[in-house]
Amino acid sequence: MVPTLFGVLTLTFVVTQFVPGGPVDQAMAQLEGESARTGQDGNSGSGSWNYSGRIGIDEKEVDHLTSLYGFDKPVWERYVHMLSQLVRFDLGESYFRNESVSTLIAGKLGVSVALGVWTFVLTYAISVPLGVAKAVRNGTRFDTLSSILVLTGYAIPGFVLGVLLILLFGGGSFWDIFPLRGLVSDDWDTLSWHAKITDYLWHITLPVTASVISSFAIKTFLTKNTFLEEISKQYVLTARAKGLSEKQVLWRHVFRNALLPLVTGFPATFIAAFFTGSLLIETLFSLDGLGLLSFESINARDYPVVLGTLYVFTLIGLLTKLVGDLAYMLVDPRIQFDRREA
Repeated sequence: MVPTLFGVLTLTFVVTQFVPGGPVDQAMAQLEGESARTGQDGNSGSGSWNYSGRIGIDEKEVDHLTSLYGFDKPVWERYVHMLSQLVRFDLGESYFRNESVSTLIAGKLGVSVALGVWTFVLTYAISVPLGVAKAVRNGTRFDTLSSILVLTGYAIPGFVLGVLLILLFGGGSFWDIFPLRGLVSDDWDTLSWHAKITDYLWHITLPVTASVISSFAIKTFLTKNTFLEEISKQYVLTARAKGLSEKQVLWRHVFRNALLPLVTGFPATFIAAFFTGSLLIETLFSLDGLGLLSFESINARDYPVVLGTLYVFTLIGLLTKLVGDLAYMLVDPRIQFDRREA
């Protein structure tokens, strides 16, 4: 995990060295009131973090900004400084927002966590029972119709479905049922506790629906195929011969063995729920989360925020993979080689 984390940060740091229009250029463009230009009237066309040399700008101002952002130091020194900060979980200060990166991430994290957790929970809560039902009714009309619905949802991109939901239920062209901005109403603090729950669920319905529909297909068919494979094995016939009910056979015996592929896909599903398409969904439904923050920071060349959000994303991904490995080990003790040798 540690080498992977440092590898991701190092690669990102190196890539940012070659991105045209660095923070100094962005700051000078704001002062000039015009868009940043790169590769003109100067020698920043190679993509360095240096000022591109605009005519009429005081060189002392440029030198001050260069020193303020730390770009007057050698690249290796900036790299070591970045790593030393991140090791101490000090994400630094934003160049343009006058806030610490930790504060910015903490303020946006709730939106991304809400979308990610709901998407992840609903994906497993619906896909696993649906996959089991399809395996038990394999080849029936229910199996065929559910496959068509699941694959149709998988084929529709989340942001396209989001636009359709807004047109249908968000006051776009038909019914004005669900709100379109934020996770809660402006008067949320004045509501009773049950009204707060209702208000929150009302706001989260459309973005979660747009995020989760395309997630069902893979988990549903994986569950179905795994159950079909397990049902045909000898131990299932033995369990049925002992007089166990079909429910006991499925959920007490088959489910434990069929759970292994689902646990293996746990990290990928969790990470995808948090980060895949979050930018488009957050933008579409006016949700100010980490996806939108990262996108805006990349455009503004706000590198402390870019590196800070990437650091948080990578940590979450690595820890999730670790949890997935531990869960796999708990479900199937056979992979513990020390136990096998004992």
